[in-house]
Amino acid sequence: MSCDKDFDELNQNPNNPTSVPSELLLGNMLRATGDVMYSTFNGGDMGACWAQHFAKVQYNDEERYIPRESAIGNVWAALYEFVAADAKVMYNLAVTEDNEISQGVALTMQAYAFLLLTDLYGDIPFTEALQGADNISPVYDSQQTVYNGCLSLLDEAMAKLNPANGELNSSQDILYGGDVSKWKKFAASLKFRALMRISAVDARASEMQALVNSGLLFASSDDEAKLVYLSSAPNANPIYESVVFGTRNEWKINSAVVERMDGTLGFPNDNRLPVVAQPNEDDVYRGKPSGIQDVPSVEYSYANVSALGEFYLRPELPAVFLSYTELQFLLAEAAKKSYISGGDAAAAAYYQAGIASSFADNEVSMGTYYSGAVAYTSASALEQIATQKWLALYSQGFEAWIEWRRTGYPNLTPAIDGAINEIPSRLTYPVIEQSLNAANYNAAVSNLPGGDKLTSPVWWMN
Repeated sequence: MSCDKDFDELNQNPNNPTSVPSELLLGNMLRATGDVMYSTFNGGDMGACWAQHFAKVQYNDEERYIPRESAIGNVWAALYEFVAADAKVMYNLAVTEDNEISQGVALTMQAYAFLLLTDLYGDIPFTEALQGADNISPVYDSQQTVYNGCLSLLDEAMAKLNPANGELNSSQDILYGGDVSKWKKFAASLKFRALMRISAVDARASEMQALVNSGLLFASSDDEAKLVYLSSAPNANPIYESVVFGTRNEWKINSAVVERMDGTLGFPNDNRLPVVAQPNEDDVYRGKPSGIQDVPSVEYSYANVSALGEFYLRPELPAVFLSYTELQFLLAEAAKKSYISGGDAAAAAYYQAGIASSFADNEVSMGTYYSGAVAYTSASALEQIATQKWLALYSQGFEAWIEWRRTGYPNLTPAIDGAINEIPSRLTYPVIEQSLNAANYNAAVSNLPGGDKLTSPVWWMN
């Protein structure tokens, strides 16, 4: 009688599995994405401050365009290691499981990470990325190559994200609770945003129209991609963890926001102002302009500049990956530019829907806000759409800055006492790349107008 039948199976330790279900990687991946975007030292200092949503009354080097090298490196590392790489592992595990739903989710998150990376830095490793020890010196691909690749990833994701193809573990899916149809809408809406981002250099109107016709775009705020944090540290929103839990109160409201909400610049009084800011010591809403080296001061102090609104300091404040509100403004712009059908009538409808959705996001009534300088006018529509989108993206630091770089609206003045005389166009590459991947780093830098500088425009800005 043989004594070694099924020996391999008997010798496996059930408490030390050789692989994990693909879905178990999803929660940490989503949390890492939200954390890197909403960290006050990442999306706050280098996003919300540069988009002029936030201002600082102390420790404001970043606001004056002197970013910390550690923060630049952390964003790069987190998006590659904890999002893109984990998404690849998730995908490969899902292939062995024959789980097309997990494959579709993984592809969506991989595309999300690479799109954010290329929007922040420009050319990045893509086709040779995520190979580990097999290739520690990946080439930098052009933004056009990265975008084309990510659009293909999203097309593949949408094909796989069919509820008929299976299920997603709701306990691991902290974004949508296992709702596969919403993941598919996220992939489709993300593709639309990506197409709009490159539209000035590579307009693909037919693809945009096809997405509109598909019925797969977000239909309401119930569909949007946002990660709701928990009520206490260390699982709360990073803004809360820095400002409230960490008592770091230097982040304040920027005067660029206040002046577009309190009537100073001719816009109707905005019921969102008491939501995005708190009254100062004199019980008025007062912002601080970007920059100014010597703060705090008598003019701009912790007490006389309005704090961020309590609504945006909640521990449960969601990390928004892509909102229904933003999508409406993108659709409005697309209609105005004739990328999609409908012309001014459709653009005005999308525009008004975006404004209404932003007020709903802030849980206040729009009242008579849609009037005067805000009411849609064909001749100034593109500026109106972009300005209202900028207001609606408040607290979404990186996305607000990225979209401002694309549209140029509203007209913002560079920081006072800035280290450079313009608002940055990108993040510089992490310094470590100069030694670990020198040849490919140097090739990428040679493709940047002006070199590896904050002021070098990325491809879709040209």
